[in-house]
Amino acid sequence: GTRSKMAAAGRAADHVFLRIGGVSGALAVALGAYGAHGFQGDVGEKRVFDTGNRYHLLHSVALLAVPLTRRPMLVGSLMTTGMILFSGGCYLNAVFEMRSGAQMAPFGGTLLIAAWLCAAL
Repeated sequence: GTRSKMAAAGRAADHVFLRIGGVSGALAVALGAYGAHGFQGDVGEKRVFDTGNRYHLLHSVALLAVPLTRRPMLVGSLMTTGMILFSGGCYLNAVFEMRSGAQMAPFGGTLLIAAWLCAAL
């Protein structure tokens, strides 16, 4: 009935994070290749880029497990937003020398921590 249709719709929405994780993982690998072969920044900028890329790839993989959590929409939303702010901030800071990127990273990191804690509950 209606309840089973609602449950199925909820499961389908939860699985959107599988697709986000897959696309994000592909992007993380492509950016990792850029960082290894094309990045022209100094040693400090390279370290910032690599940190953003490491967290990007790690959390892309973690998104694949989001449908297994109790609250997948909450965990997936926190993790996706945190990954964009943290890794995106690192990329912006390293590649374009946008210092505002460095200001985004702590907010993203906080959201990533919250996502992991919500996954545990």
